[in-house]
Amino acid sequence: MARFAKQATEETQEGTTEHPRTRTRTWIKTQTQTQTRPRTHDALLRVEAATVRFGGRPVLDAVGLDVAEHEIVCVLGPSGSGKSTLLRAVAGLQSLDTGRVLLAGRDQAGVPAHKRGVGLMFQDHQLFPQRDVGGNVAFGLRMHGASKEQQGARVEELLELVGLPGARARAVAALSGGEQQRVALARALAPRPRLLMLDEPLGQLDRSLRERLVVELRQLFGELGTTVLAVTHDQGEAFALADRVVVMREGRIAQSGTPLEVWQYPADEFVARFLGFDNVVAATVRDRLADTPWGKVPVPEGTAQGPGTLLVRPAGVRLVDPADGLRCTVAARTFRGTHVAVQLKPEGAPLIEAACALREAPAPGEEVGVAFEAAEIVMLGEPSAP
Repeated sequence: MARFAKQATEETQEGTTEHPRTRTRTWIKTQTQTQTRPRTHDALLRVEAATVRFGGRPVLDAVGLDVAEHEIVCVLGPSGSGKSTLLRAVAGLQSLDTGRVLLAGRDQAGVPAHKRGVGLMFQDHQLFPQRDVGGNVAFGLRMHGASKEQQGARVEELLELVGLPGARARAVAALSGGEQQRVALARALAPRPRLLMLDEPLGQLDRSLRERLVVELRQLFGELGTTVLAVTHDQGEAFALADRVVVMREGRIAQSGTPLEVWQYPADEFVARFLGFDNVVAATVRDRLADTPWGKVPVPEGTAQGPGTLLVRPAGVRLVDPADGLRCTVAARTFRGTHVAVQLKPEGAPLIEAACALREAPAPGEEVGVAFEAAEIVMLGEPSAP
C-alpha cells in the first residue's frame, strides 16, 4: 500500500491542538466520503444479555450486540462504561456471569481465548522486545503450526501491506510509535482472524499521527474485508473508523447507529454531552416552538410535542444585532482550528455556545443578539434507567 509507505516516513510529527469536536466533524466528513464496504446481514458476532459483575456491581448489564461479517463496529464511552470489559468477554479473557457470546452461531462458553479464532490488539501493542519485527509478526502463525515457508511469505505480505517493507529484521526498540502500531496490527492480522478486536489501538500515538492512521486503517480493513470490534473513548477516532458506533454508559448501550446518525441525533442528554454538545436545556414544545430558558426557540416540523430536553448545535446559534435577538454578552471565545467557539451569557439563563468564522467572532465583553436555526435543533430522548 503506497499510502502506508508514505505515511510511515512521517510519524515523528507532533500532534495538533485541534478541539475534539472540530476533529469529529472533520472525521465524519472523511468517513462519509469513504466508499461503503459490502457486508452481509448475518451476525458473525452475537452478544446476548451479557452480564459481568465486580463486587456485586454490574460492569456489563444485559448487553446485547450483533456485529455483521465485514462490519466495523466501534464501542465508545467514558472510563468505567464497560466497553473494555465487553471486548475482553468476547475475546474469552473475561467470563460472563450470565448471557452468551456466539461466534458464527457457536456458543463460546468454555472456549479458551486462543481457540476462538479472534485477533486482539491492545493500546500498548505488547510487542516482544527480544524478537525482531519478523518474529513478532510471525508469532501467531507459529502458534497455529504454520511452516517456516508459510510464515516467511505471510510476514512479507503483511509488512508490505502495513507500509513497512524490508523491516523484517529490524529491532522493536528501533521503531517509532507509529511503526510499532503497524507491527502490532500485522501480528494481529497474520493468522487471518475471523474477528479483529482493537482496544484503544491508537491511544499512545500523537494526535496528528492518529488522525492519519485511523483513515488508513478503515481503508485497509475495507480492502481486506476484515470484521472489526474496536473500543475507544475518542469519538473522533470512532466516527472516522466505524460503520456503526455503539455508545455505552454504566454497562449498558445508550445508543447504536451510524456515525452520522449518532452525531446528528444523539439519543439522550448523556450521549449529547459525551459528544461535546453543551447547549442542552429543558424545554416544552408547542407546535413549531419550544419554551426554553432562552425564550421561544423554533423546532423542526414533526418534532414531538410536550416537555423534554432540547439540544441546539453550536452551528445553529446565529449572531445578530442585539435588538433583533436574545441579548447576550460574550463571556469567552476559544480558537478551535476551523472556527471560534464563542461562549455567550444571556441574562438569567444558561450559557450558549456559538460556532463563528475566524474573522467574525466578537470579542469578550461585546453585546450581541442570538437567533436560533430550527434545522440545528433536536429534542432528545429520555435516558434509559441505570
